Amino acid sequence: MPSTQKPMRYGHTEGHTDVCFDDTGSCIVTCGSDGDVRIWGNLDDDDPKSINVGEKAYSCALKNGRLVTAVSNNAVQVHTFPEGAPDGILTRFTMNANHVIFNCDGTKIAAGSSDFMIKVVEVSDSSKQKTDAPVLSLSFDPRDVYLASSSCDGSVRVWKIADQTCTTSWPLLLKCNDVINAKSICRLGWQPGSGKLLAIPVDKVVKLYRRETWDGQFDLSDTFITQPLNVVAWSPCGQYLAAGAVDGSIVVWNVETRECTERMKHEKNYSVCGLAWHPKYSQIAYTDTEGNLGLLEDIGDGKKPNDKVASTVTKDYNDLFDGDDDDYLNGDMIEPQSSPKAGASEDDADDLKPTSGHLRRAIIDDDDNSVDIGLIKASSNLLEKEDDDDDQTGGFPAVPAASTQQPFYDGPMPTPRQKPFQSGSTPAHLMHRFMVWNSVGIIRCYNDEQDNAIDVEFHDTSVHHATHLQNSLNHAMADLSAEAILLACESTDELASKLHCIHFSSWDANKEWTVDMPKDEDIEAICLGQGWAACATSALLVRVFTVGGVQKEIFSLPGPVVSMAGHREQLMVIYHRGTGFDGDQCLAVQLMELGKKKKQVLHGDPLSLTRKSYLTWVGFSAEGTPCYVDSEGIVRMLNRGLGNTWIPVCNTREHCKGKADHYWVVGVHERPQQLRCIPCKGARFPPTLPRPAVAILSFKLPYCQVATEKGQMEEQYWRSVVFHNHLDYLSKNGYEFDENAQSQAVKEQQELLMKLFALSCKLEREFRCVELADLMTQHVVNLAIKYASRSRRLNLAQRLSEMAVEKANELATASEDEEEEEDFRKHLNAGWHKVAVSVRAPALACRADQEMEDAEETDACEEVEETPEVHKQRPNPFSKSVTSAEVTTPKSVVITSSSQGRMNPFKVSSNKKDPLVPSANVLDSMSKYSKKISLSGSRAVNKQNPPVIKPLIPKPKSKQALAASFFQPWTPNPSEKTVEEREEKAGNESHQVKVTAQNAENRRPKTGFQMWLEENRANILSDNPDLNEAEVIKEGMGRFRVLSSEERMVWTEKAKGGSANDSADEKKRKRPTADEDEAKQNQEQKSEDSNLSKKPKPSDQSPNVRLAAFAFKQS
Repeated sequence: MPSTQKPMRYGHTEGHTDVCFDDTGSCIVTCGSDGDVRIWGNLDDDDPKSINVGEKAYSCALKNGRLVTAVSNNAVQVHTFPEGAPDGILTRFTMNANHVIFNCDGTKIAAGSSDFMIKVVEVSDSSKQKTDAPVLSLSFDPRDVYLASSSCDGSVRVWKIADQTCTTSWPLLLKCNDVINAKSICRLGWQPGSGKLLAIPVDKVVKLYRRETWDGQFDLSDTFITQPLNVVAWSPCGQYLAAGAVDGSIVVWNVETRECTERMKHEKNYSVCGLAWHPKYSQIAYTDTEGNLGLLEDIGDGKKPNDKVASTVTKDYNDLFDGDDDDYLNGDMIEPQSSPKAGASEDDADDLKPTSGHLRRAIIDDDDNSVDIGLIKASSNLLEKEDDDDDQTGGFPAVPAASTQQPFYDGPMPTPRQKPFQSGSTPAHLMHRFMVWNSVGIIRCYNDEQDNAIDVEFHDTSVHHATHLQNSLNHAMADLSAEAILLACESTDELASKLHCIHFSSWDANKEWTVDMPKDEDIEAICLGQGWAACATSALLVRVFTVGGVQKEIFSLPGPVVSMAGHREQLMVIYHRGTGFDGDQCLAVQLMELGKKKKQVLHGDPLSLTRKSYLTWVGFSAEGTPCYVDSEGIVRMLNRGLGNTWIPVCNTREHCKGKADHYWVVGVHERPQQLRCIPCKGARFPPTLPRPAVAILSFKLPYCQVATEKGQMEEQYWRSVVFHNHLDYLSKNGYEFDENAQSQAVKEQQELLMKLFALSCKLEREFRCVELADLMTQHVVNLAIKYASRSRRLNLAQRLSEMAVEKANELATASEDEEEEEDFRKHLNAGWHKVAVSVRAPALACRADQEMEDAEETDACEEVEETPEVHKQRPNPFSKSVTSAEVTTPKSVVITSSSQGRMNPFKVSSNKKDPLVPSANVLDSMSKYSKKISLSGSRAVNKQNPPVIKPLIPKPKSKQALAASFFQPWTPNPSEKTVEEREEKAGNESHQVKVTAQNAENRRPKTGFQMWLEENRANILSDNPDLNEAEVIKEGMGRFRVLSSEERMVWTEKAKGGSANDSADEKKRKRPTADEDEAKQNQEQKSEDSNLSKKPKPSDQSPNVRLAAFAFKQS
């Protein structure tokens, strides 16, 4: 099973570095060529204690509270540990000492120097052994009988300490003249406990010699090792041997089986010059010749699943992981890089062996009543083996037999689950911490001997003044909005978990409320929105409250919560959807809207995280777009324009100078594009004092080749698109938004597209030009056509012209749909009973259904009068050839004025262009669509001036004029004339169709929907007998829309064939609404006739009377 290699961190300046653990393993001690000894609580300790011992420190050893260092003034000196107070000089050499070591009980120190001298120093006495060369390294026999040394003359010697004689010597190493030139520093080691074996790194193998006989037992080697080995280190149990090479390789062998159990490569291939095993856990701290410190965890052969101990750490981000996840995790797991590592005595790791005869008790899941079964089994072996001879490892038990018989699992290992956290907070164990820092303000918590209090500060003091609160309930979570402060505490033996809200924006006198959670239910995450507060609990529930304290919705979460965030009506919840493997978290996100229309936007979709990372911040941009940040510094934002997917918008690690530096996010802004965060030097989070300074980072989407002009502009374009999606969201949800910002964004995007277009033109990539033009607006496509024409790329210009036609057509269709929706809404709001007809006509005693007759009857009447030629020339509305160039303006009709204004405001019919008309520049006709605005103006005019029936004035037309305009003008009243004049000024281009002012109801034949409704009305009424006429039509529309396109086509064809013969009664039954226009868009294109003008109709005339009125046209 592979071990976990933590990222290395900077420890000392460049040069030789040494490392050791203290007696309990609660801290790592390193020394380096900067002359400092640093005491690290763990690998993520951002503020290690530093003791300066001299100009350079070559070696350090630690035992019984005494820290011994070999320094550059040729002395071996002692400091107290961990205070770091100088405690005298043990010995001096004439040159610098290269290695110092303690014996097992800490009574003796051995030091070897470049002046060919080894000194063994006791508190009371000192003795010396002379060597023939500078001493590279030393190792004490655990029994204090022998001392082994290696020297630059290539020899490895074993000295008897008592009589200071050399017992044996092996010429194993390459010779050199000084330590600095040695290929390997040959850090050798005796097997702990019995001292039965002496391990010596020789070139690419480790040679093991047996005690007393001094014959070579065996060699340990591996194909992974390609360079000479530098150091060896035994595990405290004596079963494993680790070796580090000059190329950064680290290997671990099981000495009993001689198998290589771990292979690891230094991330930068620097030479490993220091190795130290944790005294209790399966961790190895290592240092390199560049001053870096690293850590390997979970060392072992993977056959001891019961040896895993859970974390009881109280430092740093231990809160990120549940203790109960740790007891079954045994390897290749990731903790947050800020979680405790190396050796803090509380760290979790495999316990390879107890280091003394009595059993170490394991604490699992922070529960004093639970004990590690593997260690209980080991205790029985321990008692049996304590009396064994030297062949056992000196009273140190071997691996428990029971655990080696367990089945061996070599698959991916589960990742401990990340614990819940509040975004913008620092770890809960700190005495002074941020409970939240967001775009509204800052909440700090002080918990020391003098005071347990909470300070609230607002960025904008006009929201509220700063507040000081007593924290008698030990609130651990907080959130802050412009309306309220929300606090929560965990339950205790006596008290339930509480949610406490200070609603400072309330207009009444009682501004605080508290809610107790049910028994055994703890609040794990909280958040505030606009008018509401929410909390997620350990019972996998989310509870929603109003900001005044009314309990609202409750819903269940599929997994334990990780974090929550709120903004206006939006609530985002991140939770565990399962167990991750190989260091990955397995999270999901729910996004809900808690406004009047409650809906779920994201239904527990998987949350994308960088490999082997965890979530560090989740929230909303100031404009309301969900965002989150992972531990690798990647900021992701919801892209509403691409089906609610997540897009990475910034990598904060790119802005960090050092590996241990991070940015702590406090806010995201889309306008202007700013990521507000606090730089943390050598840490993941800032201290409360001094007050951190906020830095502003820019966003950058991870597009390819952003160094090139093309890549840069592509990134800018899509970033602009993503960061302006929120404007569409705000407009759809009825929020106020800056329309200038939207037009500015479109302008910026189109400019970038035009630049890309010009670049592609220069590179002769015409296909790419067309692809870019597809992203442009219609107006910018015109510019692109001009650019292509001037660049003499006629083929490209032609293709772009075709595209411009299509775009214009799409634009027309879109505007129709919008107006149709708008009209339908007006229709529903107005209600049928409010419709009043104001046309003065004979026999106006009309029934309610006659009052509501509109354009459909007129159209049906007109269809009868159409000439056969017109029928022949009518285009097929489904034909692809109907393009925007052929779109014409609505017919001019005088209509009845009413409170509803029953007019058809979106009639746009298509007709074939006259083939005789020369094909003018297609762009000339594009400005017609800008006239949509004037149509609504004419509508307003019509509402206020009841029209008068006037005779039609026949007007002859040329063929060309016939193709240009569908309708003959009639003499309008003065108010209508003014609108017409305005429109004629706007559209004076040669081949443009003129929009007449009276955009009134268009006469149409019966549509397929109407015929379908007449046949199916009985069915609808039988299903819903209580429906009134308006509701029948609405229900009918819903049913008609779900028909297949073929069925609808059949009805449309029927309508075409039978519209002229419709009886008056059938027409009387109609209740035309704006909704029907949607169902009849295709039909109305067929029924237009350019030779017919419309005349006003009183709504109570019969079809025959109307036909008689129009009969003069037949002549």
